[in-house]
Amino acid sequence: MNELKVGIVTKEWPPAVYGGAGVHVVQLTQALRKISGISVEVHCFGGKRDDAFGYSTPAEFSGANPAVQALATDLDIASHLSNVDVVHSHTWYANMAGHIAALHYSIPHIVSAHSLEPLRPWKAEQLGAGYAISSWAEKTAYESAAAIIAVSDGMRADVLAAYPSLDPTKVVTIRNGVDTDKFAPNHDASVAQKFGISGQYAIFVGRITRQKGLAHLLRAWKEVPPQHGLVLAAGSPDEEGIGNEVAELIAELQKTRTNVWWIKDMLPHHELTALLTGADLFICPSIYEPLGIVNLEAMGCETAVLASRVGGIPEVVNNGETGELVDYTGDAATFETSLTQAITRLMSQPDLLTEYGVAGRVRAMKYFGWEAVAKATVDLYRRVIA
Repeated sequence: MNELKVGIVTKEWPPAVYGGAGVHVVQLTQALRKISGISVEVHCFGGKRDDAFGYSTPAEFSGANPAVQALATDLDIASHLSNVDVVHSHTWYANMAGHIAALHYSIPHIVSAHSLEPLRPWKAEQLGAGYAISSWAEKTAYESAAAIIAVSDGMRADVLAAYPSLDPTKVVTIRNGVDTDKFAPNHDASVAQKFGISGQYAIFVGRITRQKGLAHLLRAWKEVPPQHGLVLAAGSPDEEGIGNEVAELIAELQKTRTNVWWIKDMLPHHELTALLTGADLFICPSIYEPLGIVNLEAMGCETAVLASRVGGIPEVVNNGETGELVDYTGDAATFETSLTQAITRLMSQPDLLTEYGVAGRVRAMKYFGWEAVAKATVDLYRRVIA
């Protein structure tokens, strides 16, 4: 069988990986490159680098809206995809590069659906008028793609609801994976000591964005018994409003509690796994989450998970086995009360949390390996080329 040449297009690539989509691209690429007969090129934003084809925003667009800058970068990327058999784009930032390359070079374009612009109206705060552009770019690319990969069954349903003109047979579920060798229990107590963390604690890891629900967690924590600590590995606010809101909520908690720790910088991997392992409970209060790789990472570290029952999270966190789920219906006060109650109850049951953590690692290893994800992805590549 002839070598299959794949062009991966992404906004995020190391060191600029700040979300689940970026983690997915890196680990998928690594897994694809282990398969015989597969050649992978990565085309990414962020300027030239040695490990990928990197592109900077064209100078004449330096003052443009971020969405316009993305489209300008996409045009440059698309012009360099003539030698691949299939182009695979990730997030709306990169979708138009794949779409234009498909039109220009008559090659199939596959989109991975990590999130959907119609379900993230708060992006208007970040992009302003660019939100209309990002929404148009995503819709155009999805409706023209040879296939769409949904990272969960919940995401597949969302894709078909958001874009009803799509042929359902073109939307395929291939769930995200996790490297359980990389995300494994790490009992290095010196990491917690470095940050002054002591005693029992729960942990949140993620970007400061409305999607991740951190403000809801902070308001819920006001009513959590004060003996329970909270570690917040949270940075890179999407926009000033949510950044200021979160900072104010954390400051308010820290006025009366000495066991609320805020780590603003991205943690090195060893420190991240040590803090995840040391936590009694990992909390994912997202109000929108196509799958939630971070839950898998916590499970890999053998940590119990409390998460919101949204999107693809129930396909990862098995309620009552690897952790528990809290309903989110859009009513903030009810959601926050439910979080408070669940956190308070679970943090008082360390034996149950240990059971959840052990079961979580077993589940992550059994069902979410990258080898299977990569094989299913290659099978899809070959189907759209045939």
